[in-house]
Amino acid sequence: MHPLAQFKYCPKCGSEHFEENNFKSKKCRDCGFIYYFNSCSSTIALIVNDKHELLVATRAHEPSKGTLDLPGGFVDMDETGEEAVRREVKEETNLDVEETKYLFSIPNRYVYSGFEVQTLDLVYLCKIPTMSGLKAEDDVSKLEFIKISELNPDLFGLISVKEVIKNIQKLKI
Repeated sequence: MHPLAQFKYCPKCGSEHFEENNFKSKKCRDCGFIYYFNSCSSTIALIVNDKHELLVATRAHEPSKGTLDLPGGFVDMDETGEEAVRREVKEETNLDVEETKYLFSIPNRYVYSGFEVQTLDLVYLCKIPTMSGLKAEDDVSKLEFIKISELNPDLFGLISVKEVIKNIQKLKI
């Protein structure tokens, strides 16, 4: 099902005459408003220790509860990707990010409360000055370091994170 099928009424005037305009938009016949369905921004943090191990989280909540994940999350309004990844790392791990380096982006589909959100996940290599204070918080039930070469992408619940793991194993981060 196309993501726009989830939108039945015009968000501007509430009309039910909210119809397909083209592949990525709907238009209201009553008020003329055109809504383009664009991706939301999200972040993924790569935190590598001196043993070449990646910090991996276990998801505490749906979607994909109990599967492996990487720290990160949605970019808030008026927030840069770098600010978002720092905030998300702090919220989920209690660690402070000293420096970020943007690596690449990857599209994802994130289903939350039965609603599919198209995201563009921004992947950052994050430098952490100290691992003291590391603690699973927010929507993370467990944190552990795993050698990058030993990571199994199939154990990660989100499609984009599986692809990130495959990419960093090829890149030899």
